[in-house]
Amino acid sequence: MDISLWDERYRTGAHAASDFTTKPSPLLVSTASQLPPGNALDLASGAGRNALWLAEHGWRVTAVDGSAPAIEILRERAAARHLPIDVRIANLEKHEFSIAPSAWDLIAICYYLQRDLFEPAKNGVVPGGVLIAMVHITEPGEEPTGHRLRPGELTVYFRDWEILHFAEGAPNDPVHKRACAEIVARRPR
Repeated sequence: MDISLWDERYRTGAHAASDFTTKPSPLLVSTASQLPPGNALDLASGAGRNALWLAEHGWRVTAVDGSAPAIEILRERAAARHLPIDVRIANLEKHEFSIAPSAWDLIAICYYLQRDLFEPAKNGVVPGGVLIAMVHITEPGEEPTGHRLRPGELTVYFRDWEILHFAEGAPNDPVHKRACAEIVARRPR
């Protein structure tokens, strides 16, 4: 993924034209609302729509993204709301952020696909904790890419976990138009 494209999008304000940077993901809201607040890690956070919501609801949040302009927007928004969010600029594809093992009650990977990130993220969740992942999937006739899974593929990464929610098809998030897969999975105790 070319982070410079995201940098440009955030730097020019193109991101501000949609709810993509302001309203949290409905799946994250419905899931986190049912959990006691704890430590949350928002991977590929962008400008922090999910991180801000989590912090506003009592979670101790670390947000990680490779785009420096996105993280700067998140810092400004968090400061304006007096929210203590730990923000980190790190290219996840280059493994510039190390996920501490068994440290997070909730990890969110929303609309970002990096197949080799699933195992470290799973290891980072405390026993009994939850991981939320939402990814785009291929449409009929399309081949999987670095940014899209095949339908049914997301569950393969969570075979050994308790699946609390799984859905595929039209996204339940108004800012995304492509078909997606979403999963909420709990690490075994």
